[in-house]
Amino acid sequence: MSLRGRFVSVATVWVALVAAVLAAVPLALRDRLPDPMAFHWGPSGAPDGSAPFAVALAFGVGTWLLVGGGACVAALVDSGSLRRRAGRTGLGATLGAGGLFSLAMQLAVVSANLGASDWRRAGGLSLTVLLAPAGLILGGWLGALAARPGPDEVLHRGDTDGDLLDLRPGQRTAWVSYARNGWLVAAGASLAAAGAGLLVAGAFGGDTGLRPPAAIIVVAGLAAVAVSSVRVRIAEDGLRISYGPLRLPRRHVPLAKLDRAWAEERSPREVGGWGLRGLPGATTVMIRGGECLVVRYASGARLAVSVDDAEHGAALLNTLVINAS
Repeated sequence: MSLRGRFVSVATVWVALVAAVLAAVPLALRDRLPDPMAFHWGPSGAPDGSAPFAVALAFGVGTWLLVGGGACVAALVDSGSLRRRAGRTGLGATLGAGGLFSLAMQLAVVSANLGASDWRRAGGLSLTVLLAPAGLILGGWLGALAARPGPDEVLHRGDTDGDLLDLRPGQRTAWVSYARNGWLVAAGASLAAAGAGLLVAGAFGGDTGLRPPAAIIVVAGLAAVAVSSVRVRIAEDGLRISYGPLRLPRRHVPLAKLDRAWAEERSPREVGGWGLRGLPGATTVMIRGGECLVVRYASGARLAVSVDDAEHGAALLNTLVINAS
């Protein structure tokens, strides 16, 4: 079986297995669960909303099928992404994170409702809700690791010794490129403004329950703005990468730690979305889909950054590395 066929087969089995567990567990405990079930909890930790058992069951299974099935359909439609290790890793992380997150959320809801005679008497989510973000992180990591093995069949431009610049002795040069995602800036600014508005409303209204979610929204918005743009500079002192409108944080890699560079086409779907994606050793800074500068370190790790004119940047970096060695 081809690599694409194996990936789709394993992904389909995983989607079906998670969906089966999401359906089987509530059905097996049907006699010990109220109908309707508690389905929403307020800031105090007490349930403040309910849903019929069938609706709650359909919502959990349907949401997962939408996420997991969508990932499988993406793999079938864009088969070329499965030839790339980055594409397989992104889809694997999505399936792993989505599956464990869905199971953790169901565990929280079912355990809170278990044994309650009425949904209003259901327990709080307590520490069980911490399993959801833990499942998201752990599932993404395990899914990426499981999907990563296999060849990377992408044809790289700039990955040959012929793609170098002809620099005269003593000539000094530098390459600077920049990429920006306007939609990410708008979304981040909107989130930060909405969170700040909730903080102000909570302060004047005396509702302390608004503070935690508002703070999370503000942090998420600022994080989106911080990764909405990237600037890359290549010169004799090495590679410098800075993020966001304030060019913070910054990262400097000297030439001695670099091996090769090339240009490569990548899309957000292949790497799992926008922002900083991937795992240590195979990271992509995805600001916008298209041309990326891919750098291989002397240690073997790789970093890809979506910037314009990546082919010329790769040629200069290769030239500087060879001249410095």
